[in-house]
Amino acid sequence: MTSTGAHDVPDAQLIARCVVGDDRHAFAELVKRHQSGVRAALRKLTAGNQALADDLAQDTFVLAWRNLKSFRQEARFSTWLYRIATNCWLAHVRKRHEELLGDRDAEIDADEVDDGSRDGGSGDHAPGTTMKIDLERALARLSEAERAAIVQCYHNDLSHEEAAYVLGCPVGTVKTHILRGKQKLKAALAAWAPSEVAR
Repeated sequence: MTSTGAHDVPDAQLIARCVVGDDRHAFAELVKRHQSGVRAALRKLTAGNQALADDLAQDTFVLAWRNLKSFRQEARFSTWLYRIATNCWLAHVRKRHEELLGDRDAEIDADEVDDGSRDGGSGDHAPGTTMKIDLERALARLSEAERAAIVQCYHNDLSHEEAAYVLGCPVGTVKTHILRGKQKLKAALAAWAPSEVAR
């Protein structure tokens, strides 16, 4: 016999339990429901850095717990979480920016060496795996704003309006970042274009 567990309760009811009754079990259920989506979004934002994505996901839920009273239900709970997660990632990027500035050229050179040696290596990579690696590298070379906009709209499947809420910027800015990001990704992934195969 299955008892009606917390998984049958809507998010809004669990949130109310957290806010009114300081119910940590209700919050644990919210984390269970949404952690895989938040982690997956952060993996895209961090260009595949799983350890960093997991750390930022933990920060996201700590902040969500602290700020739950300020959640106004004007967006879906998952969208609100994506906003917190994106802000955690941006704060991390800002903190690391000075360190990375000095190493950027060396980092790109190392990537180019990897690109050259990958095909000459064992040859074990399936096309899908290789394309995933290339896509992560291409995403890593976008500006933070472009990557964030593309992740919100294409990975998190948010509308331009929802992405604007998550990123805290006008809808027009989101559209501009997506357009620029897509152009850069298209250029970076040109080798995967079908016309190349027909040549």
